[in-house]
Amino acid sequence: MTGRVAAVNLGIVTEAQWAGDASGRSGIDKRPVDGPVQVRVDGVVGDFIGERAHHGGPDQAVYAYAEEDAAWWAAELGRAVRPGGFGENLSTYAVDVTGAVIGEQWQVGSALLQVTKPRTPCTTFAGFWGVADLIKRFTARALPGAYLRVLREGEVGPGDPVEVVERPAHGVTIGEVFRATSLEPELLPRLLEAPDLPEPIRDKVRRRLAAR
Repeated sequence: MTGRVAAVNLGIVTEAQWAGDASGRSGIDKRPVDGPVQVRVDGVVGDFIGERAHHGGPDQAVYAYAEEDAAWWAAELGRAVRPGGFGENLSTYAVDVTGAVIGEQWQVGSALLQVTKPRTPCTTFAGFWGVADLIKRFTARALPGAYLRVLREGEVGPGDPVEVVERPAHGVTIGEVFRATSLEPELLPRLLEAPDLPEPIRDKVRRRLAAR
């Protein structure tokens, strides 16, 4: 089955006055749009980003989350989770987001995207959902979604196929990076085999290994 974009979602301005979060504006509340949007090296046109120190930028230009993983959370929490509910720009269907290899390239619409790193859950996410222990539960589930950089700018729309056009041989996946940095530190050495992993993460891995 060919993977596809189930929905494209853009953030609206939300007052992020949740427990544990600094007062300010957030773009975590993303809503589906009807047509294609332009994706650029620095992000998705029309998507609001509140805290740029930790969100957005070339290595986090686009965030993808699998519709199938969202369905698991809907059942777990006993409530509907709409597209964009994870703060994702792209809700995907039949795409192995957790198994995507770091550096893997996706042709989506007229854009070329590259898998960079997993999402790290934060207090804003927990506050937005109103689930106090969400960070712990999200980490344990270890299905974080994937950030993407934009190698070729273009338009992406609902229903566009997601075609993997290149996959590095090292095989280090989004899931492995997430587990190594949060749950299974014994996997840390393997992450250095992925040259396309953002340098801040590679530096963090080196420091943690050196401290052993």
